[in-house]
Amino acid sequence: MKELQLKPLTAQGFAPFGDVIDGQVACEQYPINEGLTQRHHALAAIDCAREGGAPALSLFRAQAIKADFVLRSMERHPLGSQAFINTSGNPYAIVVARAGILDEDAIQGFLATGEQSVSYHRGTWHHYLLALNTASDFVVVDRIGPGNNCDEIDLQTPLKLVLPE
Repeated sequence: MKELQLKPLTAQGFAPFGDVIDGQVACEQYPINEGLTQRHHALAAIDCAREGGAPALSLFRAQAIKADFVLRSMERHPLGSQAFINTSGNPYAIVVARAGILDEDAIQGFLATGEQSVSYHRGTWHHYLLALNTASDFVVVDRIGPGNNCDEIDLQTPLKLVLPE
């Protein structure tokens, strides 16, 4: 079994896999609502129109994982992007690999702060939600519609997730 160390989630480090959604990401910004709200514009694109798909909002409640959690599978969504908006304010782990044929040696792990959210590009391999410390809620924006939009694969070599202390 191999170990996977988590590194801090940054927009630059995560760019091959998707977009980081938080107030610190460089983007077009401007005031709205009589100046009482600052809009951080277009932090991620919703990619879901393939094969007649449409965007949907869902709520996912992820149970917290325990130390020495072992990753045994990965998934991808070939027909649409998938955004996870962290509504609980808790840190969580992200495990990803580039789109295409899964290269297990290229799997990367990120530690997201409670203020960060992500949107995976269409086809990006990722592990399901990995809440840390306590159960956490995420609003998910993804594709619904016809066609197979979820590929799952078992890892040939399980990965032990090394959680931050």
